[in-house]
Amino acid sequence: MSNLESDPPLHAGALNPREDHSPGDEPPEDSGHWVLNANLGLSFSILLTAAAFLLAGSDIIYTPAIPVALIVLAIAQMGVHLVFFLHITTGPDNTNNVLALAFGILVVFLIVVGSIWIMANLNQNLMPMDHMLQMQP
Repeated sequence: MSNLESDPPLHAGALNPREDHSPGDEPPEDSGHWVLNANLGLSFSILLTAAAFLLAGSDIIYTPAIPVALIVLAIAQMGVHLVFFLHITTGPDNTNNVLALAFGILVVFLIVVGSIWIMANLNQNLMPMDHMLQMQP
């Protein structure tokens, strides 16, 4: 074994970010970080919600663009919830969370698209109500 400067230090009982450790082995963070993070997320959420109500109830932007603006604000709201409340980040220890989120989105997408597809097919293939009433004796 060598003791070069580029070698990682020997394990001293304290976690060093350069050491290899498991995802559940991170040092505990102080409660001030969590409170600040939650309050920041709450502030962003309130701001985005207020902006959505303001846009929907006024003529600040071009009227046909209001649905697009509300969709953008809704996507921003989802991003705030994912980052600040669900703590979904790009870190290597969040791989399972991201995969679970992607699977959930896939399932919801399949249910919504499948339901729309079934309803469109039924709408196209069912007989109109006035024709059904004329067939009754």
